[in-house]
Amino acid sequence: MINPINIGSIDDIDEGEAKVIPSDETGTGEDIAVFHAEDGNFYALNDNCTHETASLADGWIEGTEVECPIHAAKFCLKKGTALCMPATQDARTHKVEVSGNDLLLYPNVPAEPVEA
Repeated sequence: MINPINIGSIDDIDEGEAKVIPSDETGTGEDIAVFHAEDGNFYALNDNCTHETASLADGWIEGTEVECPIHAAKFCLKKGTALCMPATQDARTHKVEVSGNDLLLYPNVPAEPVEA
């Protein structure tokens, strides 16, 4: 089992906001964005839009979707699915857990399926 990274308190990320965990902390070679979605849950995706270099953490969160700030591609926070053009490639998901008040990130462990 991969050991999680404690990325802080659940209070560190306001609902509708995201926090970027740098690649040197994730060990994945990629920055990971952890989102606090409007459904109250936390989700993690690679921070880079799959269409063009842009931080998804700088995008807009609506419901359980994030919109890229450059060309308005949208991604499902639950599954990483690219929801509209110009993105055609899904974003990589990572498992996030809440343990008490702590947020735990499991880099390179895919998020567990969430019912829509």
